[in-house]
Amino acid sequence: MSGYAPTSVSGYAPTSVSGYAAGREVGWTGHGGRWYPGPVRVLYIGEIVGSAGVFCVKSQLASLRRELSVDFVVACGDGATGGFGIGKNHSVYLHKLGIDVLTSGECIYYKKDMVPHLPRAGYILRAANYPYGNPGRGWLVAEACGQKIAVLNLLGQSGFARVHLANPFHLATDLVARIAQETRLILVDFHAATTAEKYTMFYHLEGQVSAVLGSHTKVLTADARVLPGGTAVIAGTGRTGSRDSVGGLEAEIEIRKFTTQIHEFSKVSWRGLELQGVLVEISPDGKATGIQIVRRACEGGGAPGDEEEGRE
Repeated sequence: MSGYAPTSVSGYAPTSVSGYAAGREVGWTGHGGRWYPGPVRVLYIGEIVGSAGVFCVKSQLASLRRELSVDFVVACGDGATGGFGIGKNHSVYLHKLGIDVLTSGECIYYKKDMVPHLPRAGYILRAANYPYGNPGRGWLVAEACGQKIAVLNLLGQSGFARVHLANPFHLATDLVARIAQETRLILVDFHAATTAEKYTMFYHLEGQVSAVLGSHTKVLTADARVLPGGTAVIAGTGRTGSRDSVGGLEAEIEIRKFTTQIHEFSKVSWRGLELQGVLVEISPDGKATGIQIVRRACEGGGAPGDEEEGRE
């Protein structure tokens, strides 16, 4: 299977999950004197953009876990460092803040220190359809509330000028069948540029996975729903960082780049901070029972000098 990473950590359980679930009865229901696993509530955080996005996670995640009874947290970290890629330090810090799995996209190798770090960081995913043998892993199986849950990361083919990967549809079919032998709770982060490709993946995997969540565009869309086959879907999971910006970046600079065609480094914006994402509830049989939009305004932050330059 092209892109499959033999280092995928089947059975890997982030300590923050097991530690958070310990002592809780949430997620388990009693019937006739016996205990059965209940639904797992997964919070997916839209792409974290720069230090502004990291600040939002720091200020809001702990309270969200309590208020929404979250059992497991997944977040797209593809823009966490300067808006383009994610560095080692940011990845470690975000994991310590309570993010159990960090997904990525076409920017995963933009920061050089991530290349040697990926094989050692069991909580970070790069797209599974990168070439076989690339550093990192494309999927993992973790544990939440005593149940195994898998996260699969795929990159689309349309709209990426610098990255051309293997067909994600062929790979998804093979990997989902393989993962389903271990767990039916499967969440797919499809990092793609076009709505058409995302919707094609929705229906391609309907009934086979618990959720297909679209990332990359950094826009929160209004199409969240559960398909008849029991798969929760949404085209755009939004972004975490500046709401009043161009994809989390300062608008003035992005305007100049479009109007002059002169290269200029982007800069992370701190205007109107907000954590965006979705909450997905998954039953033990792997079927999604609900999906809802999550938006949380973040106050403070943005001290002088906090603006960081991006690569583009």
